[in-house]
Amino acid sequence: MCGIIGLCFNKTEELGKLLYKGLQRLEYRGYDSAGIAVLNSGRLFVVKGKGMLRDLEERLKFTEYTGSTGIGHTRWATHGAPSDINAHPHVDCKGFFAVVHNGIIENFDELKKWLINRGHIFASETDSEVIVHLIEEYYRELGDVYEAFKRAIRSLKGAFAILMITPLEENKVFFAKKDSPLIIGLREDYKVLASDIPAILDHTCSVIVLRDYWVGYVTPSRVHIEDLASGKPIDYSTYIRLIEWSIEEASKGGYPHFMIKEIYEQPLALINTITGLRSSREFPLVVKMLVDARRVYVTGAGTSYHAAEFYAIASNTLTGLLTIPFIASEYEAYVNAVRDGDILIAISQSGETMDVLKAVRMFKERGARVVAVSNVVESAIPRESHISLYTRAGPEIGVAATKTFLAQTLLLSWLLVELAEYTGAISSSEHRELVKSLEESPRLVEVSLERSEKTAYELSEVYAEKKSMYYLSRHIGLPIAKEGALKIKEIAYIHAEAYPAGESKHGPIALVESAFPVVFIVPKLVWLEHSTKGNIEEMKARGAKTLGIVCDESPVVSLLDHVITVPCPHWLLTPISHTPPLQLLAYYTAIRKGLDPDRPRNLAKTVTVE
Repeated sequence: MCGIIGLCFNKTEELGKLLYKGLQRLEYRGYDSAGIAVLNSGRLFVVKGKGMLRDLEERLKFTEYTGSTGIGHTRWATHGAPSDINAHPHVDCKGFFAVVHNGIIENFDELKKWLINRGHIFASETDSEVIVHLIEEYYRELGDVYEAFKRAIRSLKGAFAILMITPLEENKVFFAKKDSPLIIGLREDYKVLASDIPAILDHTCSVIVLRDYWVGYVTPSRVHIEDLASGKPIDYSTYIRLIEWSIEEASKGGYPHFMIKEIYEQPLALINTITGLRSSREFPLVVKMLVDARRVYVTGAGTSYHAAEFYAIASNTLTGLLTIPFIASEYEAYVNAVRDGDILIAISQSGETMDVLKAVRMFKERGARVVAVSNVVESAIPRESHISLYTRAGPEIGVAATKTFLAQTLLLSWLLVELAEYTGAISSSEHRELVKSLEESPRLVEVSLERSEKTAYELSEVYAEKKSMYYLSRHIGLPIAKEGALKIKEIAYIHAEAYPAGESKHGPIALVESAFPVVFIVPKLVWLEHSTKGNIEEMKARGAKTLGIVCDESPVVSLLDHVITVPCPHWLLTPISHTPPLQLLAYYTAIRKGLDPDRPRNLAKTVTVE
């Protein structure tokens, strides 16, 4: 949710510029305020405020600050409204310590009351401020910065990635991690810490992905990590890995926005997904786990839930093995039915989604085995799962998921094809044909984008004036309709509802009037195409303007006002063929309205709170 960065040098640098650039790399995570703290010649300087980074730079001049050590933060409000005073970093009463924090401190209220009774004065409404006052309190007692920091961390309940600096230890950045992501970037002459990889890549490709309950500090030449519970030092050499993403991959690459760049990166992303699946040792093990499962559940949040729903429908259809999808935040409604022998497939682009992580933990407690599907290696959900599969779609900077959704559904489709052959639900020849179709998915996306670009751009002018829309489909097309509706809600701020097409006459059709836009997603299934005809006619009879995302030679083409035809080798590839036009439609509609599709209001890329 929030973005954090820290830098530690052994001499004075243009630290403000480096911190500012790092925070720019983290803007995609979503934020409402930002700030930096810098150490220079034994003095602590803190500048922060509400607003976008570019505006704050004009007002506060982040880039003019120099120093040897510093931390920065982009905040997305959870406790306390967006404001200058609630922005991070937070400082203690005497200005000795500065802290930035990502996550939520669950016991902040009781800690705050205890600290106030001991004379501490709080400046903000945030939960995060208790951290810095705890450090101040324990330093007063212990007289040792690191020991005070560790005791403060032990007092916390909740999720956190924390960085702290102090003029008492000028060439150190202290850190602690639980649930929220935190990475150390390694160089011989200095160190960098951040909540996500793009902020690291300007400095190094060599990183340590920190684990839960790891605490420590960096100096320009040294990294110290220990386990918070045991106090034993961690030999981090075995945890160093090389990031394969280039800085160019994490930038816009010449496109006006990250979102459109990532839409057109989808063929390459799928190539990487396929390559990863072919070399995966875990993939056949997951197939065997699913075959032996008593019951299979699948979960996700937002776009990842649409991938989960796709998997469930496809599993029930292709393999005949019942799969139960649920939205991650509703895990309490399902967990009581979980038993030993059940499997949970947990889908999360970031691998840090808190609702999904909570579901994983609860299902594990009940005896379920967990399979993670994520885009980020060694993130929290894969680490806490029994086995992990990775989409390998590369960094996704735009808040609205695009290439990660196609990569998720491709991975899940491939899993089902292998499962179907293993159980005898499909023949060996059918298996070969389906695998061939899946291997052709990168080209399928290219063709889908080529065919839909012009129509999506033209229709965006019409849709930009609309307040409401429907997205209708059946069967395997329904989660794709939901994804299309979500996209135009997320970035174009148009109220859009996705419904089963056959359900639309049971209430929703009452809203349809002259020129009301209705988008039909029509997969390649003969019975479905025939059933959808009547739904199109129902909408047109009430004045709706219809758009269909349909397969070549579909029988519904002549009924529609506007058509985007896409190639469809098999209904299992519906997400691959039918989703790109919906992404383009949402993107161009947002642009027509003068909106920034990369940073939709009130949203964040990684939701690390419940």
